[in-house]
Order: sequence, then C-alpha cells, then structure tokens
Amino acid sequence: QVQLVESGGGLVQAGGSLTLSCAASGRTFNTLAMGWFRQAPGKEREFVARISRSGRITYYADSVKGRFTISRDNAKNMVSLQMNSLKPEDTAIHYCAADRNPSGSTQQRDYDYWGQGTQVTVSS
Repeated sequence: QVQLVESGGGLVQAGGSLTLSCAASGRTFNTLAMGWFRQAPGKEREFVARISRSGRITYYADSVKGRFTISRDNAKNMVSLQMNSLKPEDTAIHYCAADRNPSGSTQQRDYDYWGQGTQVTVSS
C-alpha cells in the first residue's frame, strides 16, 4: 500500500506560479512511476504529467508543455510539479498518483494509488 499526500495548492493570479508537492510513504518510492492529474469542475479527470522511476523520463500533456515541470527526489520520497505561467483554465483539483507498472501510461485507470488532491485556482 502507498499513501500519497499533496500540498502546495492555492489561489494565484494568471501568469503566476505555484509548486505542488506530493509525499509518498508505504512502499519503496523508486519502484513507482509518478504522475499528476487534474479535474476541473464539470469535467473529467485529465492527465497532466508523468515521471519515470529514475526521474530521467518525463511526459506532459500538450496543454501544460513548456509551462509545467515534474520532478522527483527519491531520497525524500517526493514528487513535485512546478507550474509557471498559470492560466485560468488550469483551475482544478490536482492529484498525485503512483503507477507500479513502468509502462509509461497516461491513463488514470492504470495508476494504482491516489492522493486526496489539492485545489489550484487561477484568477484572471
């Protein structure tokens, strides 16, 4: 079992920045690929970013590419999402997720563990 706890959400003006963090416990962190997803009001949960177990391979949704950066610190069991140039359409609950399979999936059904989410609100 893996427990994931997100932090760092909040209210920010358009063009601003936020960094989300996710602390993991319960399983050897470096055996898990990690991802971030988000769900806006009235919309389905969507993929944002993914990072491999080693941290060497990352992948982003087109909507955030060039603005968001995912990273991880395996010594601290942490994964982060640096979000720059935020837009009102980035407003959503952001979720951290862990995948035991290193296949590189961006599908939420393939992720095994989820955090409770943290709210990001971007005002125009």
